[in-house]
Amino acid sequence: MCEQCTRREFLGTGVAGGLLLAGATWTHAWAASSPTPRPRGKSRICVIFTGEPAPQDRDWGADTRQVEAAKARLAKAEKDLGNVELLIGQSRSAEQTAALLAQAGPGTPVLTINTRNFALTGVVGPILEGAHPMIVFSLPASGHDWMYAPRWHSRGHRVSLIASSDYDELERALRLLRVIPMMKQTRVLLFPPARGTAAAQSPDEVKKRLGADVVAVEEKLFDEMTASVDDRAVQDEARWWTRNAKEIIEPNEEDIRKAARISIALQNLMAQQQAQGLAVGTCMGWLAKGFPCLGFTRLRDNGIPAACEGDMDSLLTMILFQYLIERPGFQGNATFDTSRNVLWTAHCTAPLKMDGPDGKDAPYLLRGHSEVAGSGCVPEIQYRLGETITRTKLVNLDTILASTGKIVEVPAKSVHGCRTQIVTEVRDAAKMAANWSRILETEDAMTLLHRVVFYGDHMTDVQHLARLMGMNVVEEG
Repeated sequence: MCEQCTRREFLGTGVAGGLLLAGATWTHAWAASSPTPRPRGKSRICVIFTGEPAPQDRDWGADTRQVEAAKARLAKAEKDLGNVELLIGQSRSAEQTAALLAQAGPGTPVLTINTRNFALTGVVGPILEGAHPMIVFSLPASGHDWMYAPRWHSRGHRVSLIASSDYDELERALRLLRVIPMMKQTRVLLFPPARGTAAAQSPDEVKKRLGADVVAVEEKLFDEMTASVDDRAVQDEARWWTRNAKEIIEPNEEDIRKAARISIALQNLMAQQQAQGLAVGTCMGWLAKGFPCLGFTRLRDNGIPAACEGDMDSLLTMILFQYLIERPGFQGNATFDTSRNVLWTAHCTAPLKMDGPDGKDAPYLLRGHSEVAGSGCVPEIQYRLGETITRTKLVNLDTILASTGKIVEVPAKSVHGCRTQIVTEVRDAAKMAANWSRILETEDAMTLLHRVVFYGDHMTDVQHLARLMGMNVVEEG
């Protein structure tokens, strides 16, 4: 659902000395003179092998060959991921663990790999006492220590367990653990007003719980940036969208040119400010200068989540998953057809590269926005039939709503609702509809309605991530 937000309504959120949203003063409002923030560094993760390797033919433990195989796979993952820095050591005592943690730094996530029966339980104290998020990786027959990981979690520690013989799961562990330090290096730009749950609207709460900075953008300054965009870049952007579209239906040349100018301006803004996320709370008021939907597509395809309608819950969801799986999300509205056991998701902005940056672009049409009499220019993207998806949203900064489905229908040309649409078969549509957003204490339609869709089944990762970040998971449907 999209709602008109006029400039008068936008300015109505301001107060002298700063912008005021959800009871919090935005003291870090972006201005043209703001210093350029530093680029993000690599995320440090401490890897601890606990105990001495076991003999190859006896005892409960991992032997030397298994330890070397794990180290080789970790080295490959560190190289392939490119944005993690591993500090690898061995611990035979709590004192050695404490020394490794001191070298790693406060709060550094930890991956423990047990190599001898009950070695981990003897050395884990400093990790738990220091509140380090931890994944326990346990090879079969490497000891009985694995069974304590769920107990530590139940006592309030941020611990998750991967018990597997698949060394590729070590990369999964690093992907999960890197999310936490990456969030602490995250800079989000917001065109107020913010919307969503109260916690997600509060920059102080976002900083406190996730570590990310949320910076307000003055729209007047962005208008000046838009006006200064190079005309040749606008022409090239418009030509790309025009040439690659399956069909251009409503938009005229001027609609496409306006949208292309905003697209380039948004890309320039994010590069200049070295920001990792964007939310625009006034997008429905942008028609005169050009809708941001093409620009949102470009940003998401380039690994920068962008949320319309100022939806901070959806934006933070997209950022978490971008760091975890390196794929963009499709933020959209929900509507049900229980007679077919399906759920529709629809919106007028969506990524082309749902498989990630190395994947192919999905086919698309260029359309006018469905809720403003077909004006402007937005993409109608046709996603892949038969694809398994995960539908999710972080709400209140402490709960992840999640479910899975399969795409069973994509219209050749949308009629009702927003332009990009998928129809997904779900486990129990009637139950899902009856309990939709039940845990949310709000009447705001957008906050109740939106979910973010990702290609693939990521429910296991959702559970791991929630344990590591002190969150709850509510499975919908």
